[in-house]
Amino acid sequence: MRSFPGWRVVGAAFALGAVAALGQAPLGWWPATIAGLAGLAWMLGRGGGWIGWFGGAGYFALALNWIIEPFLIDIARHGWMAPFAVVLISFGLALFWAVAAEAAVRLPRPALGFSVTLTLAEFARGHVLTGFPWAMPGHVWIGWAPAQVAALIGPNGLTLMTVLIAVLALTWRWAAVALLAAAFAFGFWRLDQAEPAPMDVTVRLVQPNADQHLKWDPQQAQIFFDRAMALTAEPGSPDLVIWPETSVPYLLDTESGLLPAIARAGQGATVAVGIQRVDGARGFNSLAVIAPDGRLVDTYDKHHLVPFGEYIPFGDTLARVGITAFASQLGNGYSAGPGARVLDLGAAGRALPLICYEAVFPQDVAAAPERPGWLMQVTNDAWFGTLTGPYQHLAQARLRAIEQGLPLLRAANTGVTAVIDAKGRVLDSLPMGEAGKLDTPLPAALAPTPYARWGEWAALVLILALVPLALGRRRVDPSAQVR
Repeated sequence: MRSFPGWRVVGAAFALGAVAALGQAPLGWWPATIAGLAGLAWMLGRGGGWIGWFGGAGYFALALNWIIEPFLIDIARHGWMAPFAVVLISFGLALFWAVAAEAAVRLPRPALGFSVTLTLAEFARGHVLTGFPWAMPGHVWIGWAPAQVAALIGPNGLTLMTVLIAVLALTWRWAAVALLAAAFAFGFWRLDQAEPAPMDVTVRLVQPNADQHLKWDPQQAQIFFDRAMALTAEPGSPDLVIWPETSVPYLLDTESGLLPAIARAGQGATVAVGIQRVDGARGFNSLAVIAPDGRLVDTYDKHHLVPFGEYIPFGDTLARVGITAFASQLGNGYSAGPGARVLDLGAAGRALPLICYEAVFPQDVAAAPERPGWLMQVTNDAWFGTLTGPYQHLAQARLRAIEQGLPLLRAANTGVTAVIDAKGRVLDSLPMGEAGKLDTPLPAALAPTPYARWGEWAALVLILALVPLALGRRRVDPSAQVR
């Protein structure tokens, strides 16, 4: 990597990265993202990987500011770690941007090459060490018409489009304007297309609003459970009732009266509840499907777990050499389920369950063994605070709907509980911090999108098409002018 360019230069890169993060939910200021990324591309010649590292750190520090919230649940015990968490995750994730910038600056056309290398780096960020594709640059379009392009080229294609618009704005402004206009035009066209009528099925989404610092208190836990039961039993005729992640404060037990009690509250509806279960020494973050007669008809175990939050990486491996404190197989954290699967929910059809974090990963949705009729997310976003994290999580759920052409129903503990149609539009929702229920007809699915059929291949083709341009003969390039 090149020599350190000085604190003023990397400070400017950090600031530009923070500007680029303003496009993420809840603000959605995508022009700021374009400007920030364009500025970073323009600065590449001043420091290569250093520009990418500090620019990425600024981007992630602002976009992922909610990362401090879990450490504030028990501030006396964990609050001191919050600043370190922000610094470590920001500069850690920014290493992907550093590699992208250093690779780009070695190309004949660094700025144009940056659109390719940063897209590849973001793809890697979504997969390396189980992945963390949160706050990708392409996410800034969620809620805007260009997000519909994800139905063609997916989230990595959206990132490529975003960075390409930014770098084209430096020298080929007409091309940037044309690409942006085409994205808006396609989005408006797709949103205007007719779609099937909703299914003749009513789903009730329950939001008990259990504060995280009280959620597992023995007395408060019963209050929250009774609240969920009361919301389930309110008048109406739902075919399916959905509770959020870990909303049942008891372990799954088919021998007790727990499941029949929940079924009675459902008054003839199937009830799907977030619950923990154990099998031997292993624990699972699960979804249980309860029939109207109180029988347990199916379960799904979360398979894409949060590293360090739900399990310790390599904990089971360490147990083989006698270090057992981190082993999931011995009950020290959740164990991963076998993988994605589709649940038969009777009148509500076949749905792919996603527990919390799993909705962040397009590959987890694509891993379904068959195409479901809809997507069902249960989550506990109380961990993420109330300012940015829950809204970014909701935005990514909306993108999964667009990518697949499938509706997504979302039951969140503290919010945002939402009904999302197959084009990613929020049809109805419950706000943050309020207990309540939401009865909704089940939106209809669309035909499989090109992205649902071909996955990341379309984005890969676009990347390969840009490689010869990035390797072409150097012309006037902003990054070269500042070397």
